[in-house]
Amino acid sequence: MNTLPPGSTIGIIGGGQLGRMLAVAAARLGYKTAVLEPEPDCPAAQMTNRQITAPYADPAALDKLAGLADVVTYEFENVPVDAAERLAGQLPVFPPAKALDVSQDRLTEKRFLNGCGISTARFHPVDNDGDIGEALAAFGGNGVLKTRRLGYDGKGQRVFRASAPGAVDGVFAAMGGVPLIMEELVPFEREISIIAARGQDGAVAAFDAAENVHRDGILRRSTVPAGAGGTIAAEARKAAYQLLDALGYVGVIGVEFFVTQDGRLLANEFAPRVHNSGHWTEAACTVSQFEQHIRAVAGLPLGSPERHSDCVMENLIGDDVAKAGALLDEPDLLLHLYGKKDVRPGRKMGHFTRISPKE
Repeated sequence: MNTLPPGSTIGIIGGGQLGRMLAVAAARLGYKTAVLEPEPDCPAAQMTNRQITAPYADPAALDKLAGLADVVTYEFENVPVDAAERLAGQLPVFPPAKALDVSQDRLTEKRFLNGCGISTARFHPVDNDGDIGEALAAFGGNGVLKTRRLGYDGKGQRVFRASAPGAVDGVFAAMGGVPLIMEELVPFEREISIIAARGQDGAVAAFDAAENVHRDGILRRSTVPAGAGGTIAAEARKAAYQLLDALGYVGVIGVEFFVTQDGRLLANEFAPRVHNSGHWTEAACTVSQFEQHIRAVAGLPLGSPERHSDCVMENLIGDDVAKAGALLDEPDLLLHLYGKKDVRPGRKMGHFTRISPKE
């Protein structure tokens, strides 16, 4: 295990709010950070020691980052795999490029999860309108059609229901003519997620499961403890550990699950990074998901994931940020704003977490 001494520099690809919070956690542990991000006024720029303002795949910028950093990590899953591999030839990169490669294609991701013994909803690759018809026939007319790559926060998706069947002619072209996947639309009771970590020494730890509510494809609220029960939470934690080991992972991962109405647990997707549904950890745990990630990539021991409080985390999306001043009047509330200047519909501007005594 390669433990970084204080004063070392951690490179971060991506300068959004997750990069910002990673930079804060790194500073608390005595590390410097250098961020590679094309936007000069990004949220992380306000917190990092150094920003390289260039595209993520720029070879010269990547080499410059490698020269500044002792280890590199990333804050989003669409980092070009070639960029991660270029850096990995010069210094440690955590999580490994393999995690990016698997997570960036929904078909590859589903097959990998199944290969790890982790159940998912049924799925069907789609490369033309005929494939859409075949998939819907197999799934009883209920399915969600998604782009295989680059979709997030509900983008690049189309839902089909047997109760309102429609023609599929031209749908493939309307979705961009790119590789797609049809996933069976499964009736579920709730959505939960596990934030877990794996250290360089193979040690693993997981925070308690959060129950999540999405609106328009964007996470709105995470509640801990989740209402799924201990057996389901333990099964989700076990699945996360299986995935971490199969990937040879180092760092924090977010794994989302559906809990079906008949009590099954189905993995939906994973994010090879710190995750929005783990933001509550900065208020309800001594060690947040951000510190846990820095600990892992720096070769430090993982911290305890135990929480000291129950909590509810809510995102401030778009104009919701106007509530920030009033929220500060509330006791037992932690507010975190991301330093974004432009308010836009659907844009995550911050979050807040209300804590309460642990029951």
